[in-house]
Formats: sequence, structure tokens, C-alpha cells
Amino acid sequence: MSSQNKEPVIREAEEKTEKTNPQDFLKDPYVLEFLQLQNRPQYAENELESALIDHLQKFLLELGRGFSFVARQKHIDLVFYNFILKCFVLIDLKKGKLTHQDIGQMDTYIRIYEDQIQVNDDNPTIGLILCSQKNEAVARYSILSENKHLFASKYKLYLPSEKQLEDEINKDRMLIENVLIENKNNSKKL
Repeated sequence: MSSQNKEPVIREAEEKTEKTNPQDFLKDPYVLEFLQLQNRPQYAENELESALIDHLQKFLLELGRGFSFVARQKHIDLVFYNFILKCFVLIDLKKGKLTHQDIGQMDTYIRIYEDQIQVNDDNPTIGLILCSQKNEAVARYSILSENKHLFASKYKLYLPSEKQLEDEINKDRMLIENVLIENKNNSKKL
């Protein structure tokens, strides 16, 4: 601050300041076992929302660093502010598979928040759709893949069994191997 030549000092401070990236703060999946909801197909989204509010402290811990609760049912299920990212985080709870309509609706809510609620020094609003089943095709071929502030994460009401975890790891391993083989074949064609 006492430097006569402030530009190099400001530049050095910006270079050494850790850049925050929303992907570093959002998880996939979120484990909501602390809600103690029965693993049944009949629960409604509002039951999930009420359980999250009832266990807000535990949910904040599951979300991660920097989150503070702002509101519920402001057109969107839950509204948080992350003071590290300096932005609003809108969470929409969905039971079942992620759909194009869910993504379009969240995009609309983000635009409304940015237009009417966020202040000038806030970073862009983040939208997080928490769904029980993440439709990878919808995620890949929608605006979700292009928008750096719109995310979908899966939630699980209970941690998987050892067998389920092993099956999931094997499934992911096969997907990764297939992508590597595909990339190798594509590079040979070039």
C-alpha cells in the first residue's frame, strides 16, 4: 500500500491470490444419509427439502466450505451464498432423472437472480440441480455441458454397500477404458 509503483504490487497480489473455481466446491455425489429418510420411491421432493432444512447444519457440512443458508422456496428450493466464491448458489431438488426441463428451469432461475438479486461485486450465480438419478446424456448434450455455472450432482440417501461400491468402480473403470480406447483410435485416424 505504501509502494509508489502500485501496478506491479497489484499484479503480484492477483497472481498469488488463489483463483476460486465452482467445480472445486461442488461434489458429485452428495451423501444425505444424515437425513435418515427411508430409501423408498414414495418420498416427495418437499419431504427431502424439509429434511434438509431440519438438518441444515449437517447439510452445510456436506456442501463444503464457505456456504451459508439464505432462503427456501424463493422460486427455487434452496438458496445459499458461498462467501469464498462470493456468489449465490441455487439448489433445486429433483427426485428421479435429470431432464432438459430441469436444466432450462435452473438456467432461468440463475438469470433472474443475476438480474434482480445479485449485487455488482458478486460473482456469477451458480445453479446446482441435486437429482437422485443423473442422466448423463442430458448432462452431456444440454447447456449444462457449456455453462460453467450450472451443475447437476447426484444425491444418495445412503452410502452404497461394499458390493454396490465395487460394481460402481468397475462400471466407471470400464467407461474410462472405453474413452481411452476411443481417443487412441481417433488419434490414429488423424
